[in-house]
Amino acid sequence: MYEPIRTKSVHSTVARTPSSDFPHRSREEELDIQLAGHLAALLAVTDELRALEPSDELDVAAERLAGQLTRLRGASPSRASSAAASTSRLDALHLKAHALAGRALVVAASRADTAAAILSAERMDAHAVTVVA
Repeated sequence: MYEPIRTKSVHSTVARTPSSDFPHRSREEELDIQLAGHLAALLAVTDELRALEPSDELDVAAERLAGQLTRLRGASPSRASSAAASTSRLDALHLKAHALAGRALVVAASRADTAAAILSAERMDAHAVTVVA
């Protein structure tokens, strides 16, 4: 009644090795990469803010961010020695830093990284006060 299938199905159920098609990463590795990216962006904005308005708080925050990046990536992050920005960008930089810290907080919370979550929450608070004031 039905003609037998003569070709192999493209929907094969044969188990393939994970490395045969493309490299696979675990959820934890993906979250590590995502968190490191958010923290690196936050560090870049923090360095730019430090160039515009030097303060001990920003210096400490930058060092803590660099420490977290070193922990996540296994190597120290590359950093700009000085950033050229006008003071008119100050509020925009604080807004950007606040948003980046929020993103880092979400990822840190989802991967249960307490140290990164606390640091991100502190940076959110610091930049929220500056933006509102």
